[in-house]
Amino acid sequence: MTVVDIDQLVDQQLNNGNIDPRASEKAAATAQKSEDQNAVASTNFKKEAHFEANDLEYKMLKKLKFYLSGLVEHGGSDLHIKSSSLIRGRINGEMVPLSNEKISYSDGLQLAKEVLKSRFEELVENKSVDFNYKLNEKYRFRGNMFFQTDGVSAVFRVIPVEIPSMHDLKLPASIEKFCHLKRGLVLVTGPTGSGKSTTLASIINQINKDQRKHIITIEDPVEFVYKDQSSLINQRAIGSDALNFSTALRAALREDPDVILVGEMRDMETIETAMHAAETGHLVLSTLHTVDAKDTINRIIGMFPGNEQNKIRMSLAATLQGVLSQRLIKTVDNKRAAAIEILIKNARIESLISESRDSEITDAIEEGKDIYGTQSFDQALLDLYKSGKITVEDALLNASNASDLQMKLTSHDSAAQGEVNLQDSMIDLKITE
Repeated sequence: MTVVDIDQLVDQQLNNGNIDPRASEKAAATAQKSEDQNAVASTNFKKEAHFEANDLEYKMLKKLKFYLSGLVEHGGSDLHIKSSSLIRGRINGEMVPLSNEKISYSDGLQLAKEVLKSRFEELVENKSVDFNYKLNEKYRFRGNMFFQTDGVSAVFRVIPVEIPSMHDLKLPASIEKFCHLKRGLVLVTGPTGSGKSTTLASIINQINKDQRKHIITIEDPVEFVYKDQSSLINQRAIGSDALNFSTALRAALREDPDVILVGEMRDMETIETAMHAAETGHLVLSTLHTVDAKDTINRIIGMFPGNEQNKIRMSLAATLQGVLSQRLIKTVDNKRAAAIEILIKNARIESLISESRDSEITDAIEEGKDIYGTQSFDQALLDLYKSGKITVEDALLNASNASDLQMKLTSHDSAAQGEVNLQDSMIDLKITE
């Protein structure tokens, strides 16, 4: 139906009395009034974005420091502040109210002004903003503020100033191999909050301590801050130091790096550039939000058009040196321990990737445990259970293949019970001289 046809139909309906002209005029006036009110509200809110930092009393900032200190004291990982709601902390993976206090709408805005200062206008314009916040000499926080239906919300992620070592994190010994690689691609994967950044930081800092390298990090935002030791480290933040990951990574190739850390491989261009960097003699470390090694390989290849996937698969088979996929599991003492799947490149792994036999990768990882130091998630969970750190229920809840793990757990328990029975029935003769 054309515009002329529609106009004719409306005229006909009006002539037949099916449409009340006054109703149409009233609806139009109401819509215009609503639009005018929204325009005024938007103008007033933008005016509110302009303020002098010297006029702030920083009352909300004092309150923020109190809650951040309390979060750290109780071993929490994230502080959540939401206008019109209780302040909560994520402690041992669970959201826990920290007090009965609620932050009002105006308090939320005031907090945003005091924390962001000159960047408050950026929050108003973009509706969310990333930033870093330093509490004291021991703790920094990665922060994000955003608008939601009740006002402003903020999330603060704890980042210790002192970078934990691989020993502190109790990482498997085989992971140290990645510190000595000269070239290739190493990926640390897992869901948000699984400790990917901390694991990467421990690897970078180990290289920094032991080797004379030039390390470039590209992050959004910069999390752990490194001090030059044996290595020279240049840290670039997306936004303030670089436009985006892909352009910063391309530029890094002209900056004489030995090691490049890319905070996250978010797009096809960044992945392609990272693999090119790995192929041309650089060690590239990065993260992905994938659940295990097999999923990581499929995710990377699947981001490319079908006619390019075979070429990318060949390139990935040649450059991928390792994948660490981790999950944090609740322990018996109500803390958390990392279960880490470890893929380390060998001839069999390279062949499986290049020949599209991804379904066999988990078996290859499990069979290489004693030889290469690789392990699947379920093997990691079994080890945590054997050491008494996690329960059967939590092991099975987090398993990749719960039925297979159940059989291994049952076998272990039966063998352990047999040893106990043997000890109980032993005569234990002593040879006397």
